Amino acid sequence: MSSPRLTLVLGGARSGKSRHAESLISAHPAPWTYIATAQAFDDEMRERIGEHQARRDANWHTVDAPLALPEALVATQGPVLVDCLTLWLTNLMLGGHDLKSAFLRLQEAIEAVSGPVVMVSNEVGLSIVPDNALGRAFRDEQGRLNQRIAGIADRVIFMVAGLPMMVK
Repeated sequence: MSSPRLTLVLGGARSGKSRHAESLISAHPAPWTYIATAQAFDDEMRERIGEHQARRDANWHTVDAPLALPEALVATQGPVLVDCLTLWLTNLMLGGHDLKSAFLRLQEAIEAVSGPVVMVSNEVGLSIVPDNALGRAFRDEQGRLNQRIAGIADRVIFMVAGLPMMVK
């Protein structure tokens, strides 16, 4: 069986999503591209980003794309890891961007890439209902984005306590 062209790795915070996604990409011949969507607005986030960077050796090429994810994706060659869709969505929403258009551009970019591509995203719909409109809108849009990507993915993995569960 050939390698999946698109894999979506979902899970909660600290579920092992990124580590598992990295292992999926590094199973392919290097070099690998890591498209990072995080922005370091505070010390805690800088520390999280640092932890992720420390795991990557010289075989990884990092592209920072907090907003321009579709453009970064189509510019890559070889195996690519996108970490993560949740932070990309956060950046879009906080910047007031048109989500439908952004989601469409992302889907078109995915279809244009020959792969393999592994995308990481949080499953945020398993928690409490947020107490404010922005939180509820984010939860709903994250669910829509995850459904859209899962629908076109060849493989979907749900991470629970560091363990991968094959969903699709």
